Amino acid sequence: MASERPTFSPLWHRVRALKPRLRPHVQITRQHYRGRRWHVAHDPASNQFYRLSPVGYEFVGLLDGRRTVEEVWSISLGNHGDGAPTQQEVIELLGQMYSSNLLAIDSTPETEQLLSRGRDRLKRRMAQQAIGLMYFRLRLFNPDRILTWLEPIFRPLLNRWGFLLWLAWVGYGLYAVVPHLDELQAMFKTSMAPANLIWLSVIFIIIKAIHETGHGVICKRFGGQVPEFGAMLLVLVPAPYVDASSAWSFASKWQRIAVGAGGMIFELAIAAAAVHIFASAPDTLTKQLAFNAIFTASISTIFFNANPLMRFDGYYILSDLLEVPNLMNRSTRMLQHLAQKYIYRCENLRPPTTNPTERWILIVYGTLAVAYRVFLFITITLYVLGQFFAVGLVLAVWSAAAWFLIPLGKFVHWLAAGPQLAEHRIRAIATTLALAAGAWLCLGVVRAPDHRRAPGVVESRASAGVYFGAPGRVVAVHKRVGDRVRAGDVIVTCESPAVEYGIAMTRAELAEVQVQERMYTAGNPAAAQVARSIIEAKSETLRTLLDLQSKLEVRAPQDGVLVPGAAGRDPGEFAGVHVQRGQLLCEVVDPDRVRIAATMPTSHAQPLIELPPGAYTVEMRSVSMPYDVVRGGGVRIVEAGRRTIPHAALGFQGGGTVEIDPQDQRGLATKSSEFTVYIDDLVKDGRAWRSVPGERVTVRFTLPSKPLLAQWWHRVEKLLQARTDI
Repeated sequence: MASERPTFSPLWHRVRALKPRLRPHVQITRQHYRGRRWHVAHDPASNQFYRLSPVGYEFVGLLDGRRTVEEVWSISLGNHGDGAPTQQEVIELLGQMYSSNLLAIDSTPETEQLLSRGRDRLKRRMAQQAIGLMYFRLRLFNPDRILTWLEPIFRPLLNRWGFLLWLAWVGYGLYAVVPHLDELQAMFKTSMAPANLIWLSVIFIIIKAIHETGHGVICKRFGGQVPEFGAMLLVLVPAPYVDASSAWSFASKWQRIAVGAGGMIFELAIAAAAVHIFASAPDTLTKQLAFNAIFTASISTIFFNANPLMRFDGYYILSDLLEVPNLMNRSTRMLQHLAQKYIYRCENLRPPTTNPTERWILIVYGTLAVAYRVFLFITITLYVLGQFFAVGLVLAVWSAAAWFLIPLGKFVHWLAAGPQLAEHRIRAIATTLALAAGAWLCLGVVRAPDHRRAPGVVESRASAGVYFGAPGRVVAVHKRVGDRVRAGDVIVTCESPAVEYGIAMTRAELAEVQVQERMYTAGNPAAAQVARSIIEAKSETLRTLLDLQSKLEVRAPQDGVLVPGAAGRDPGEFAGVHVQRGQLLCEVVDPDRVRIAATMPTSHAQPLIELPPGAYTVEMRSVSMPYDVVRGGGVRIVEAGRRTIPHAALGFQGGGTVEIDPQDQRGLATKSSEFTVYIDDLVKDGRAWRSVPGERVTVRFTLPSKPLLAQWWHRVEKLLQARTDI
């Protein structure tokens, strides 16, 4: 134990004679984590917190302004032996509590201590704001008076019975939304339309203000203070916030969880109310506003506020549920501790925790948080670059510096001056250089297979659309999807009273004019000529109507199998439906002659276009039978990006992965340019592969091997070009 926690510190002489004491206004709350007692010191003036173990709490309690630090340390050694804090731990404890404005030291005037620490906190806060540009905050006012007025109004509902009532209300909202899922899905596709963006932004700010009010009201309900209401920019999107951090001092973890979940509780209650407004909305605008409220108060709050990998509501709820306070910082310190211990073989290290369960929680959470931070940086940067190139570029550089370059600079500083490496600095530098060289060798030198994947769909080389040739109502369906037909087979039969009536009337009129023509032939040649012209016109009309009558029976244009058309409907679904001339019924395809039509973005298609035929291999797996590998050949690439896809099954609506323009009802127009790739030769186990047209497949192109860094750079470069149109 002594080797892991050195008792003495070379800096002890700086603090040994000090006589600090707790400030009179500091509040102490007892809390329990994983069966252990802890004490939380809270300064209401600066809203600073510090968590103390029982031994640390006893040590701080003995600091009364008369005893020196060394005297208190001696008392602690006598009481706890090896369990007492070391000199270095005492120095860290005093420094952290002093910087948090929890300790007073008589070596300098009290006012000067307060002001200097206030300035230091302000500098740290401004530095954090500059580093966290994606989450910039601006304080506006103190909401205590408003929350004090609201809290008694909501107090009758802020209990167990109110929670059960809330569950019933949200459950009733879920029940009421089920019949309208299709309508909500259709409106979701157009939610980002320019005409709706202003309304969506207004509803978003209102809902988020209610969200933050929920945090504040519940915090006040349990005796906490909410001293700050402000606005923050979440990736350039304005949103309100409140400071409900006083809940950290609550003794009950369930009260802390209630405050953390308060915003989502209020939002989901609003979403349930919006569902009922949506269901009975009298006009389009009301329905659109209700949808915006449902979208903002349910989907967005679940995916963002409830996400525990970001320091929003879900993070604090998870921290209290796991009983692991300061989860983010301690998980980062745990990863640093493991690296220092097992990679750099540092000695005398103190881990953030000695509890085995808590240790694994910190490791898993820290790993996931780092991976998510990288993912978030890439996705947000690419999105903003695509929308506002100049702003996105500044945001990317700033965020890269804050999230990666500054930590790298701290690591270099630790490597050059860290006290843990005092005796083994050369070895640590050599280890770092070896790790960097190994990473460069693995990522920048060693070649790895370069795979490019694309969604595809099976289509027939010989296909023909079947269209209604005349307007009418479908009265009989003779063939269904999957049936094999021959050219001329009747698929559906329609009836059209208008066509039948038109034929009868035209025949009667034609007979009448023919009689008149015979009468005028002998005595009035001019009138006979007019009658003959009328006969010709009536005859043409009759031929047109008879042609329409013949097309009331829709026939197969070729031999093959019936498959759904672009609308994805079976002929049986048209029974009893009034149809228009030229409307698509289905398609007839030849299942014995199929090919693959795949779509690829520019970053994936460009290498295929540049490489000669045979320089890469093609494999694919069908969605229905993913274990069967089919090899492809005869690849043809349409060397022009198009904003359409060959089949609706490749888009979101058809279960594919290509983002579709929400304005396109057919599901074929894409939001970005896609390259179409056709694969004609399909072979499985040495035989020609056959499949049902319309089935989705995943195609994998294996290009010549390259180092991973080269592959990543090429993909990022093409992705930036596609997003920014440069």
